[in-house]
Amino acid sequence: MTAEQQHLDHADHADHADHPENPDAAARLSLRTGGQDDALEKLLDEELTAYNGAACGAGTPEEFSVRVEDAAGEPAGGLTGWVWGGLCAVGLLWVREDLRGAGWGSRLMRAAEEEGVRRGCTDMTVSTYTFQAPEFYRKLGFRETGRTPGVPGGHADVSFHKTIGA
Repeated sequence: MTAEQQHLDHADHADHADHPENPDAAARLSLRTGGQDDALEKLLDEELTAYNGAACGAGTPEEFSVRVEDAAGEPAGGLTGWVWGGLCAVGLLWVREDLRGAGWGSRLMRAAEEEGVRRGCTDMTVSTYTFQAPEFYRKLGFRETGRTPGVPGGHADVSFHKTIGA
């Protein structure tokens, strides 16, 4: 029996227990593991966004970005994030290596915070790995709210929160 068949067999039993009104439903399903699946990612994003919005009444997340460009108009740094239900979350932050330490990361974060406040947010979150920038976020007034040790490669994923707009 393959690993996929074993997993499906286990899933069949779990599905029968969870949904006794439709015991044959699991028999018509299959699992497939693969690489990047843009269509699946789009579907999951749409379905979870709709579910979350209905569950808490916060509507749909709105994405935003902040960009740093050099004299040639090339990206020299940037930040992506989203706002939703009073929360401003930073997803990605990057500054080109030759510009690190010159204050661009702080400027990007201040711009994101200002955008969050402009859109009515009261809270801001971000996460970083221990080998990246935990002290950077602490200096910006974020407080650690949790960490997942051991990932990746013995480091930790650190979550941060900050009250904004107060």
